[in-house]
Amino acid sequence: MKVCCAGEVMLEIAAADQPGLYRRGFAGDSFNTAVYLARAGYEVDYLTRIGDDAISRDILRQLHREQIGTELVVCMENRLPGLYMIENSADGERRFTYWRDHSPARELFDLPVSLDKTGVFYFTGITLAVTRSGIEQLCSLLESLRGEGCRIVFDPNYREQLWDDRAQARSFHEQVLPYCDMVMPTMEDEQVLWGVATVDDCLSMYRNHGAAEIVIKGSDLVGHASSGDQTISLQAGRVQAVDTSGAGDSFNAGYLACRLAGGSMRDSLMAAQTLSARVVQHRGAILPRQ
Repeated sequence: MKVCCAGEVMLEIAAADQPGLYRRGFAGDSFNTAVYLARAGYEVDYLTRIGDDAISRDILRQLHREQIGTELVVCMENRLPGLYMIENSADGERRFTYWRDHSPARELFDLPVSLDKTGVFYFTGITLAVTRSGIEQLCSLLESLRGEGCRIVFDPNYREQLWDDRAQARSFHEQVLPYCDMVMPTMEDEQVLWGVATVDDCLSMYRNHGAAEIVIKGSDLVGHASSGDQTISLQAGRVQAVDTSGAGDSFNAGYLACRLAGGSMRDSLMAAQTLSARVVQHRGAILPRQ
């Protein structure tokens, strides 16, 4: 089954183990998920725009190293990719600083996009926010993919600083949600964006938007998955986190990799929590390949 993930690959500057030093990598929420899905053995393409500079060429090499297809990557002349820096507190919680206002990925859907033979299309609320100038083309793509039997998977991944206000964010989310088969929200984000108070409220809201399967990254390390009349909740074990960057992205990848292979929701939650736990014990959003 071919999976297409859409979004942005950025230059990642993360703290090294030695104080005062930083390491360079590449990351981005949907890209992180793409990497872990590819490592799980899925055929993955990445849909994005980058520049034509040396860093962008390194991004292409990184995609090739991760065995992710690059046919959907557009290189734009005289442009530079986005950049972000990670700072961590003592308990591993991360804070990001971004330089992405002129990222080529912002124009990802400004022109119509067509995809062939795609079984799963994965995108996020960050993708939605940074590419919102192309919302009409994005919705047309989603409608076309749904008509071809493609499964649409969406992580709302709400980042308040990327939107003018919550009303704008809600409006754009409401335009794409009717096309989404699976939604993978984070409870803390949903409380801010939609004002939902409980997991049941969150499940009800997304069912009303038409989602067939809802996977919630809840508080206190509890994952929730619901489809039809079945809802599963699973408590994860606590680990000593070094850097929580990529925790949710790897959770999504772990869940999807297991679920798409025919795993149950419980087994998929276990796989999601296991991968996420490994990721937060390392610096940066993506584990070393070895």
